[in-house]
Amino acid sequence: MRLATLDASAQPGKRDGMLVVVSPDGGHFAPAPVKTLQEALDNWAAVAPRLAAIGDFPQPLDPARLAAPLPRAWQWLDGSAFACHGELMDKVLGVVPEKSDRPLMYQGVSSHFYGPHDDVRFPGEEFGIDFEGEFGVIVDAVPMGTSAAEAMAHIRLIVQINDWSLRKLAGPEMKTGFGWVQAKPPCSMAPFAVTPDELGSVWADGRVCADLLVDWNGRRFGAANGAPMGHGFHELVAHAAATRDLVAGTVIGSGTVSNPNYREIGSSCIAERRGIEIVDHGAPRTDFMAFGDTVRMEGRLPDGRSPFGVIEQKVVKA
Repeated sequence: MRLATLDASAQPGKRDGMLVVVSPDGGHFAPAPVKTLQEALDNWAAVAPRLAAIGDFPQPLDPARLAAPLPRAWQWLDGSAFACHGELMDKVLGVVPEKSDRPLMYQGVSSHFYGPHDDVRFPGEEFGIDFEGEFGVIVDAVPMGTSAAEAMAHIRLIVQINDWSLRKLAGPEMKTGFGWVQAKPPCSMAPFAVTPDELGSVWADGRVCADLLVDWNGRRFGAANGAPMGHGFHELVAHAAATRDLVAGTVIGSGTVSNPNYREIGSSCIAERRGIEIVDHGAPRTDFMAFGDTVRMEGRLPDGRSPFGVIEQKVVKA
Protein backbone atom coordinates (compact mmCIF):
# COMPACT_ATOMS: atom_id res chain seq x y z
CA MET A 1 0.00 0.00 0.00
CA ARG A 2 1.23 3.44 -0.95
CA LEU A 3 -0.06 6.59 0.72
CA ALA A 4 0.38 10.24 -0.24
CA THR A 5 -0.83 13.66 0.86
CA LEU A 6 -2.28 16.26 -1.48
CA ASP A 7 -0.76 19.67 -0.91
CA ALA A 8 -2.49 21.69 1.81
CA SER A 9 -1.95 24.93 -0.13
CA ALA A 10 -4.90 24.00 -2.32
CA GLN A 11 -7.08 23.51 0.74
CA PRO A 12 -7.38 26.66 2.86
CA GLY A 13 -7.22 25.99 6.59
CA LYS A 14 -5.89 22.44 6.18
CA ARG A 15 -2.19 22.51 7.01
CA ASP A 16 -1.86 18.73 6.98
CA GLY A 17 -3.27 18.21 3.49
CA MET A 18 -5.55 15.38 2.39
CA LEU A 19 -4.55 11.73 2.65
CA VAL A 20 -4.97 9.59 -0.48
CA VAL A 21 -4.28 5.98 -1.41
CA VAL A 22 -2.15 5.62 -4.53
CA SER A 23 -2.61 3.05 -7.28
CA PRO A 24 0.08 0.38 -7.81
CA ASP A 25 1.35 2.21 -10.91
CA GLY A 26 1.57 5.52 -9.04
CA GLY A 27 -0.56 7.31 -11.59
CA HIS A 28 -3.96 7.50 -9.87
CA PHE A 29 -5.42 7.89 -6.41
CA ALA A 30 -8.51 7.45 -4.28
CA PRO A 31 -9.41 9.64 -1.28
CA ALA A 32 -8.71 7.94 2.05
CA PRO A 33 -11.51 7.30 4.56
CA VAL A 34 -9.75 9.62 7.05
CA LYS A 35 -8.57 13.17 6.47
CA THR A 36 -4.84 13.00 7.20
CA LEU A 37 -1.98 10.56 7.60
CA GLN A 38 -1.64 11.56 11.24
CA GLU A 39 -5.26 10.58 11.84
CA ALA A 40 -4.61 7.23 10.18
CA LEU A 41 -1.54 6.61 12.34
CA ASP A 42 -3.40 7.56 15.51
CA ASN A 43 -5.97 4.87 14.72
CA TRP A 44 -3.87 2.47 12.62
CA ALA A 45 -5.41 -0.84 13.71
CA ALA A 46 -8.86 0.31 12.63
CA VAL A 47 -7.94 2.47 9.64
CA ALA A 48 -5.25 0.38 7.89
CA PRO A 49 -7.65 -2.40 6.76
CA ARG A 50 -9.97 0.22 5.30
CA LEU A 51 -7.08 1.80 3.40
CA ALA A 52 -5.87 -1.57 2.12
CA ALA A 53 -9.36 -2.49 0.92
CA ILE A 54 -9.44 0.36 -1.59
CA GLY A 55 -9.02 -1.07 -5.08
CA ASP A 56 -10.52 1.58 -7.34
CA PHE A 57 -8.38 4.64 -8.08
CA PRO A 58 -10.53 6.96 -10.19
CA GLN A 59 -8.56 10.20 -10.12
CA PRO A 60 -5.31 10.95 -11.98
CA LEU A 61 -2.46 11.91 -9.69
CA ASP A 62 -0.61 15.15 -10.45
CA PRO A 63 2.88 14.94 -8.88
CA ALA A 64 2.96 18.72 -8.56
CA ARG A 65 0.09 18.55 -6.04
CA LEU A 66 1.92 16.26 -3.62
CA ALA A 67 3.20 17.40 -0.25
CA ALA A 68 5.36 15.33 2.08
CA PRO A 69 3.31 12.28 3.13
CA LEU A 70 3.48 13.66 6.68
CA PRO A 71 3.74 17.46 6.24
CA ARG A 72 4.47 17.92 9.95
CA ALA A 73 5.13 15.34 12.64
CA TRP A 74 5.09 15.19 16.41
CA GLN A 75 8.71 14.03 16.43
CA TRP A 76 11.66 13.59 14.03
CA LEU A 77 14.63 11.54 15.25
CA ASP A 78 17.58 10.88 12.96
CA GLY A 79 20.13 8.15 13.40
CA SER A 80 23.60 7.67 11.98
CA ALA A 81 23.48 3.97 11.27
CA PHE A 82 26.04 3.55 8.46
CA ALA A 83 29.40 2.92 10.09
CA CYS A 84 31.51 3.60 7.00
CA HIS A 85 30.10 7.13 6.77
CA GLY A 86 30.66 7.85 10.45
CA GLU A 87 34.19 6.46 10.43
CA LEU A 88 35.15 8.60 7.43
CA MET A 89 33.71 11.75 9.02
CA ASP A 90 35.52 11.02 12.30
CA LYS A 91 38.78 10.54 10.42
CA VAL A 92 38.39 13.83 8.58
CA LEU A 93 37.47 15.73 11.75
CA GLY A 94 40.17 14.05 13.83
CA VAL A 95 37.59 12.72 16.25
CA VAL A 96 38.26 9.59 18.30
CA PRO A 97 34.78 8.47 19.34
CA GLU A 98 34.12 6.55 22.51
CA LYS A 99 33.52 2.90 21.66
CA SER A 100 29.88 1.99 22.13
CA ASP A 101 27.22 -0.31 20.71
CA ARG A 102 24.59 2.38 21.21
CA PRO A 103 23.07 3.91 18.06
CA LEU A 104 23.78 7.57 17.36
CA MET A 105 20.65 9.75 17.21
CA TYR A 106 19.59 13.38 17.45
CA GLN A 107 16.22 15.14 17.51
CA GLY A 108 15.56 17.61 14.69
CA VAL A 109 12.89 19.87 13.22
CA SER A 110 9.54 18.08 12.92
CA SER A 111 7.15 21.00 12.52
CA HIS A 112 7.65 21.04 8.76
CA PHE A 113 8.76 18.58 6.08
CA TYR A 114 9.29 19.97 2.58
CA GLY A 115 7.30 18.32 -0.18
CA PRO A 116 9.16 16.40 -2.89
CA HIS A 117 9.18 19.27 -5.41
CA ASP A 118 9.31 22.31 -3.12
CA ASP A 119 12.08 24.86 -3.50
CA VAL A 120 14.23 24.72 -0.36
CA ARG A 121 15.10 28.04 1.26
CA PHE A 122 18.41 28.88 2.93
CA PRO A 123 19.76 32.15 4.36
CA GLY A 124 23.10 32.00 2.54
CA GLU A 125 25.45 29.85 0.48
CA GLU A 126 28.30 30.52 2.90
CA PHE A 127 26.85 28.10 5.47
CA GLY A 128 27.75 24.98 3.45
CA ILE A 129 24.45 23.73 1.99
CA ASP A 130 24.40 19.95 1.74
CA PHE A 131 21.87 17.24 0.94
CA GLU A 132 21.75 13.88 2.76
CA GLY A 133 19.91 10.95 1.22
CA GLU A 134 18.27 8.65 3.77
CA PHE A 135 15.55 6.12 4.32
CA GLY A 136 13.17 6.46 7.24
CA VAL A 137 10.26 4.85 9.05
CA ILE A 138 7.06 6.13 10.63
CA VAL A 139 5.75 4.30 13.69
CA ASP A 140 2.47 4.00 15.53
CA ALA A 141 2.42 4.54 19.31
CA VAL A 142 5.46 2.80 20.82
CA PRO A 143 5.48 2.19 24.59
CA MET A 144 8.54 3.07 26.64
CA GLY A 145 10.89 0.10 26.99
CA THR A 146 9.83 -1.62 23.77
CA SER A 147 12.49 -4.14 22.66
CA ALA A 148 13.99 -4.23 19.18
CA ALA A 149 12.09 -7.43 18.38
CA GLU A 150 8.83 -5.86 19.52
CA ALA A 151 9.58 -2.64 17.63
CA MET A 152 9.26 -4.32 14.23
CA ALA A 153 5.47 -4.50 14.68
CA HIS A 154 5.32 -0.75 15.33
CA ILE A 155 6.96 0.21 12.00
CA ARG A 156 3.93 1.06 9.89
CA LEU A 157 5.37 3.03 6.97
CA ILE A 158 8.70 3.48 5.21
CA VAL A 159 9.76 6.74 3.58
CA GLN A 160 12.64 8.34 1.72
CA ILE A 161 14.17 11.52 3.15
CA ASN A 162 16.55 14.31 2.22
CA ASP A 163 18.00 15.51 5.52
CA TRP A 164 19.31 18.97 4.64
CA SER A 165 22.39 20.24 6.48
CA LEU A 166 24.38 23.44 6.84
CA ARG A 167 27.82 21.93 7.30
CA LYS A 168 29.76 25.03 8.28
CA LEU A 169 27.43 25.56 11.24
CA ALA A 170 27.52 21.93 12.37
CA GLY A 171 31.06 21.87 13.79
CA PRO A 172 30.71 24.92 16.05
CA GLU A 173 27.36 23.64 17.36
CA MET A 174 28.78 20.19 18.08
CA LYS A 175 31.62 21.73 20.10
CA THR A 176 29.14 23.38 22.48
CA GLY A 177 28.28 19.93 23.85
CA PHE A 178 24.60 20.41 23.01
CA GLY A 179 22.76 19.33 19.85
CA TRP A 180 22.25 20.87 16.44
CA VAL A 181 19.80 23.71 15.89
CA GLN A 182 21.01 26.09 13.17
CA ALA A 183 22.86 23.38 11.25
CA LYS A 184 19.76 21.23 10.77
CA PRO A 185 16.89 22.92 8.90
CA PRO A 186 13.70 21.02 7.92
CA CYS A 187 14.00 17.82 5.88
CA SER A 188 12.22 16.79 2.68
CA MET A 189 10.20 13.62 2.03
CA ALA A 190 9.61 11.71 -1.18
CA PRO A 191 5.92 11.65 -2.18
CA PHE A 192 4.91 8.12 -1.16
CA ALA A 193 4.94 6.44 2.25
CA VAL A 194 4.74 2.67 1.80
CA THR A 195 3.84 -0.23 4.04
CA PRO A 196 6.69 -2.74 4.56
CA ASP A 197 4.97 -5.41 2.45
CA GLU A 198 5.21 -3.07 -0.55
CA LEU A 199 9.00 -3.63 -0.56
CA GLY A 200 8.86 -7.44 -0.41
CA SER A 201 12.26 -9.01 0.25
CA VAL A 202 13.94 -5.59 -0.04
CA TRP A 203 12.65 -4.94 3.48
CA ALA A 204 14.94 -7.28 5.43
CA ASP A 205 16.01 -7.30 9.08
CA GLY A 206 14.71 -3.77 9.56
CA ARG A 207 16.67 -2.43 6.59
CA VAL A 208 15.71 -1.01 3.17
CA CYS A 209 18.00 -2.99 0.87
CA ALA A 210 17.44 -0.70 -2.11
CA ASP A 211 19.74 1.62 -4.03
CA LEU A 212 19.36 5.34 -3.34
CA LEU A 213 20.15 7.15 -6.58
CA VAL A 214 21.31 10.73 -6.04
CA ASP A 215 21.80 13.24 -8.87
CA TRP A 216 23.24 16.73 -8.32
CA ASN A 217 22.57 19.22 -11.14
CA GLY A 218 21.63 16.36 -13.46
CA ARG A 219 24.74 14.24 -12.86
CA ARG A 220 24.85 11.00 -10.88
CA PHE A 221 26.47 11.62 -7.50
CA GLY A 222 25.78 8.38 -5.65
CA ALA A 223 24.05 5.01 -5.74
CA ALA A 224 24.55 3.58 -2.25
CA ASN A 225 22.41 0.71 -0.96
CA GLY A 226 20.55 0.75 2.36
CA ALA A 227 21.48 -2.83 3.37
CA PRO A 228 24.70 -2.14 5.39
CA MET A 229 23.00 -0.31 8.28
CA GLY A 230 24.87 -1.10 11.48
CA HIS A 231 21.58 -0.90 13.40
CA GLY A 232 18.28 -1.80 11.75
CA PHE A 233 15.28 0.47 12.07
CA HIS A 234 13.76 -1.77 14.73
CA GLU A 235 16.87 -1.19 16.83
CA LEU A 236 16.69 2.56 16.25
CA VAL A 237 13.04 2.55 17.35
CA ALA A 238 13.92 0.61 20.51
CA HIS A 239 16.77 3.02 21.25
CA ALA A 240 14.47 6.03 20.88
CA ALA A 241 11.81 4.41 23.10
CA ALA A 242 14.19 3.37 25.89
CA THR A 243 13.13 6.22 28.22
CA ARG A 244 10.06 7.70 26.53
CA ASP A 245 6.85 6.70 24.83
CA LEU A 246 6.94 7.43 21.09
CA VAL A 247 3.79 9.08 19.85
CA ALA A 248 2.14 7.74 16.69
CA GLY A 249 3.62 9.58 13.73
CA THR A 250 7.19 9.71 15.05
CA VAL A 251 9.60 9.67 12.09
CA ILE A 252 13.01 7.99 12.48
CA GLY A 253 15.77 8.31 9.88
CA SER A 254 18.67 6.04 8.99
CA GLY A 255 21.28 8.73 8.61
CA THR A 256 23.21 9.21 5.36
CA VAL A 257 23.05 6.03 3.27
CA SER A 258 26.63 4.95 2.71
CA ASN A 259 28.55 1.87 1.56
CA PRO A 260 32.20 0.91 2.23
CA ASN A 261 32.99 1.13 -1.51
CA TYR A 262 31.96 4.78 -1.67
CA ARG A 263 34.82 5.62 -4.00
CA GLU A 264 33.24 3.36 -6.65
CA ILE A 265 29.51 3.95 -6.15
CA GLY A 266 29.53 7.54 -4.93
CA SER A 267 27.96 9.21 -1.94
CA SER A 268 24.58 10.39 -0.64
CA CYS A 269 25.93 13.70 0.67
CA ILE A 270 28.59 16.22 -0.32
CA ALA A 271 30.36 16.03 3.04
CA GLU A 272 31.25 12.40 2.40
CA ARG A 273 32.67 13.24 -1.04
CA ARG A 274 34.72 16.04 0.49
CA GLY A 275 35.91 13.64 3.20
CA ILE A 276 37.16 11.19 0.58
CA GLU A 277 39.00 14.03 -1.19
CA ILE A 278 40.64 15.13 2.06
CA VAL A 279 41.85 11.58 2.72
CA ASP A 280 43.02 11.04 -0.87
CA HIS A 281 44.35 14.49 -1.79
CA GLY A 282 44.81 16.40 1.47
CA ALA A 283 42.06 18.92 0.76
CA PRO A 284 38.44 18.97 -0.50
CA ARG A 285 37.86 19.66 -4.18
CA THR A 286 34.06 19.68 -4.25
CA ASP A 287 32.15 22.79 -3.16
CA PHE A 288 28.84 22.72 -1.33
CA MET A 289 25.59 23.69 -3.07
CA ALA A 290 24.86 27.10 -4.59
CA PHE A 291 21.55 28.85 -5.12
CA GLY A 292 19.90 27.45 -8.25
CA ASP A 293 21.42 23.98 -7.79
CA THR A 294 19.10 20.98 -7.97
CA VAL A 295 19.17 17.58 -6.31
CA ARG A 296 17.21 14.48 -7.27
CA MET A 297 16.82 11.36 -5.12
CA GLU A 298 15.12 8.08 -6.01
CA GLY A 299 15.07 4.83 -4.06
CA ARG A 300 15.05 2.07 -6.66
CA LEU A 301 14.31 -1.64 -6.18
CA PRO A 302 16.20 -4.37 -8.07
CA ASP A 303 13.23 -4.78 -10.43
CA GLY A 304 13.41 -1.09 -11.38
CA ARG A 305 10.41 0.10 -9.37
CA SER A 306 10.56 3.36 -7.41
CA PRO A 307 8.20 2.75 -4.49
CA PHE A 308 8.78 6.11 -2.78
CA GLY A 309 8.65 8.26 -5.91
CA VAL A 310 11.20 11.01 -6.51
CA ILE A 311 12.49 14.00 -4.57
CA GLU A 312 13.58 16.72 -7.01
CA GLN A 313 14.27 20.15 -5.56
CA LYS A 314 16.05 23.44 -6.13
CA VAL A 315 18.02 25.41 -3.56
CA VAL A 316 16.94 29.07 -3.33
CA LYS A 317 17.73 32.11 -1.20
CA ALA A 318 15.29 32.75 1.65
